[in-house]
Amino acid sequence: MKILLTGADGFTGCHFQAYAVQGGHQVTALKSNLTDKADLLAEVLQIQPDAVVHLAGISNVDNSDETEFYSVNVVGTSNLLWALAKLATAPTVLLASSANIYGNCDASPIDEHQPLAPVNHYAASKLAMEHIARTFVDRLPIVITRPFNYTGQGQGLKFLVPKLVDHFVRKASIIELGNLHIEREFNDVRMICQAYLALLNHGNAGQTYNICSGQAFSLHKIINTLTQLTGHHLQVRVNPAFVRPNEIIRLCGNSEKLLACTGPLTTYTLSDTLHWMLEKD
Repeated sequence: MKILLTGADGFTGCHFQAYAVQGGHQVTALKSNLTDKADLLAEVLQIQPDAVVHLAGISNVDNSDETEFYSVNVVGTSNLLWALAKLATAPTVLLASSANIYGNCDASPIDEHQPLAPVNHYAASKLAMEHIARTFVDRLPIVITRPFNYTGQGQGLKFLVPKLVDHFVRKASIIELGNLHIEREFNDVRMICQAYLALLNHGNAGQTYNICSGQAFSLHKIINTLTQLTGHHLQVRVNPAFVRPNEIIRLCGNSEKLLACTGPLTTYTLSDTLHWMLEKD
């Protein structure tokens, strides 16, 4: 399968490309800027992909320029789908949205029917992206994914788990964090990539799938596991500047729909993932 990949240089893109190539697929990284419709169309017409995995976007919730969320995640995605719709044979398109669009809710684990309530610009832009994508479903077979939190080797230090791993590797004495009383899935990026490729092959067009394990961990669990793996003890301090006013307290997904489509996915324990990240550093 000839796969066009956006965001190939990003954290998830690098892992997905390696995984897909290992599986015998041809992966071409998109070079055009998503905001340049003319260049985008020319490149898409030249590549003629069988499938598209759209991972490019602004993913840092704390990004300082709020307009970038919409110019890239919404308008950029619209431009890409417009160009793909010009192809004589429509490719299967997998879009990476985000579980952040569920916001704070009483339900847990969360399934795909949960009402959507984004609490920040990142999540709002991803929800807008989903709405835009649905205007193309008459022209393109689109599968929308909502990945819950995940991590792994190569993720930037602006994200929570890599920041923690880095402090343990350096044997730092103190770390400053924001909200301590949160629970998240901290899945392994390798499982995410496996799910994406499986959905390219078996996902139903027009459908949305949570990419999740259904297992959430507290921040204290992450720190305790790293302590056990390294033998290092880290003092945690709350920095008010890092506290998000609209923080989502618990985010845990229901994976039934995903697994009914893909079959069993490789299971990585929290300890497996953290050990892998410690090895890299």
